[in-house]
Amino acid sequence: MKTKLSKIAHGRAGDKGNTLLLSLIPYDPINFEKLVKNVTEESVKAHLSHQLKGEIKRFVLPELKAIQFICQDSLGTGVTTSIAMDTHGKSLSYALLEMEIDLN
Repeated sequence: MKTKLSKIAHGRAGDKGNTLLLSLIPYDPINFEKLVKNVTEESVKAHLSHQLKGEIKRFVLPELKAIQFICQDSLGTGVTTSIAMDTHGKSLSYALLEMEIDLN
């Protein structure tokens, strides 16, 4: 059964220049392993390919039951020089939550 990430997790976004930081945290810790299994660097890159242009690194944080993605070259030219509407990339956490994964 496929479900949107928004049904089982919430996200946060931040920025450091032209680097986007995306965090994914399950509402219920029981779903953490499902996120680790299904939300990979490759799946995030494919889902957000319109925006994420550089390398993506995933950090699994088992103590926090969270996953963080560091996405290089993802915010145009960076917050202070970009002409993009969402220079901080905050809306990309919501875009990530639209991704569907298989819960089986």
